[in-house]
Amino acid sequence: MIDFASLGSGSEGNGLLVRCDETYVLIDCGFSLAQTERRLARLALEPSQLSAVLVTHEHSDHLGGVARLAKRYQLPVYASFGTLSFLRDEINPSQQHIIKSDDPFQLGDIHIEPFAVPHDAREPLQFVLGDGTLRLGVLTDVGATTPHIESMLSTCDALFLETNHDRAMLMAGPYPQHLKTRVGGAFGHLSNDESAYLLSRLNHSRLQHVVAAHLSSKNNTPLLAQMALAAVLKWDAIEVAVADQELGLDWRKVA
Repeated sequence: MIDFASLGSGSEGNGLLVRCDETYVLIDCGFSLAQTERRLARLALEPSQLSAVLVTHEHSDHLGGVARLAKRYQLPVYASFGTLSFLRDEINPSQQHIIKSDDPFQLGDIHIEPFAVPHDAREPLQFVLGDGTLRLGVLTDVGATTPHIESMLSTCDALFLETNHDRAMLMAGPYPQHLKTRVGGAFGHLSNDESAYLLSRLNHSRLQHVVAAHLSSKNNTPLLAQMALAAVLKWDAIEVAVADQELGLDWRKVA
């Protein structure tokens, strides 16, 4: 059995909790130490209960709080060589663990499969996490789908899937043109339609949960993201959960 919950998801900070038996892994930490402690408490968890922190890439909304959290609670940090280069002087070398794309590893009761994605970062990774039977696929901060991404996420039991923006809202919105180009580009973020297309390419017969994640506060709405994914799944829009920037997402059980 796997449980997962979000501390918050969006451009102002990200953190995803995954639990299997007594193992708790936090994927990314883009919040201050005080915020992280408060958001963990909301999910009935103490930072000292964490087994490790996984980091997807170096952008501040994912990496910004990692060093303070790791130092305060002596947590090991797992990330690619490129990502860890941004933490090298911030945490003790003994806490730094390099992981590689397509090189699975075990953290306590959780089996972790890292995979590479196209994003404008040093060496970004995303993850599939499981207990040997059940699989949770995590995909945020990616500019485009690839056959390898589709292979990794097929037959997952739950998906935490980026739906960053509505293309029309992005183009008509307040961002300067260079930022619109970056966000909408092949190394930026997935739109609702791109996420829906990716979902349509997967075998989703086992899916129990789909969560729309990393929504832009200026260029998207929860309902638009939910409708795009629900149309592929033939679910009601309300059956697609949304990871909120402030409220995160309460525990979801994959069983």
